[in-house]
Amino acid sequence: MSKNYLDFKRSSKFPFMRDVVIDKIYDKAKKNKDIFFSTPDMGAPALDEFRKNLPKQFVHCGISEQQMISFAGGLALMKKKIFCYAMAPFINSRCYEQIKCSISAMDLNVNLIAVGVGIGYADAGPTHYSTEDICIMKVFPNITIYTPSDDISSNIITEKIIKKDHFNYLRLDRDALPTIYKKTNFNFEKGYNFLNKKKNKICIITCGYLTHKALRICKDLHHKVDVIDLFRIKPFPKSLVSQLKNYKEIISIEEQLAAGGFGASIQEELSNNNVKNKVKKFCLDDKYYFENGGRDYLHNKYGLSSEKIIRYIKNK
Repeated sequence: MSKNYLDFKRSSKFPFMRDVVIDKIYDKAKKNKDIFFSTPDMGAPALDEFRKNLPKQFVHCGISEQQMISFAGGLALMKKKIFCYAMAPFINSRCYEQIKCSISAMDLNVNLIAVGVGIGYADAGPTHYSTEDICIMKVFPNITIYTPSDDISSNIITEKIIKKDHFNYLRLDRDALPTIYKKTNFNFEKGYNFLNKKKNKICIITCGYLTHKALRICKDLHHKVDVIDLFRIKPFPKSLVSQLKNYKEIISIEEQLAAGGFGASIQEELSNNNVKNKVKKFCLDDKYYFENGGRDYLHNKYGLSSEKIIRYIKNK
């Protein structure tokens, strides 16, 4: 690896999920010439090693994400395994028609990697926020949607999807997040993990960046709520439905708009299985966000503050 890349990695206290994912794909691609990586982005340091050492397997598509998706579909038809990486809004909403026609309808083995989901690009405004990507992507048939919450889950999920021939959408946070898992306690097959299971009457269910907020809330409440990391929102884990039946109330937390987002998926699945538990959704208002001030500022202003969620739980 280059000196600059190693210096950058050492400057970060925790691993960036994007680097964990790219490094894993790069390691596998060195041994498998049928693995390709395409991106319009040049900003992730981990991309430098890939582009330099595997130039025939690295395709920089320019600022043309739609073309990248169509190109990926062509490679998949040639039995290649292709990973497409870009900022979240530019790989989902900008490419909707291409994803529909070139990947989903064809049921092809293409892996889309979105970085900066939710309001991960705080201060960049609505063009760079991805507050509706779960709603957009979950409507595609044949798709599996993953949202890791740390470097361990990112590494394991990437390892698994490399081995599977399937249409996958991997949602990564922009920030470097603390490690919450060990390799031995992350259950990939289930699609979810309990991070605090004390048989409380209330559970918090979330994913990605907000899993860390849920754990802090749990600690502030002296572990009087259970916490579930639902890292695979589609297909929804069937075994989780029976687990959720045991709670008086289910609280979902998300950086998505209410319509069709994370909490709506939970409500829909429970309804389809005749489970009548109350689901309280903490999500973003139905609007676009132009304010600056950072992620915490937006959380506090638009109903996602830890204090508001804690007050709600204490009043139950």
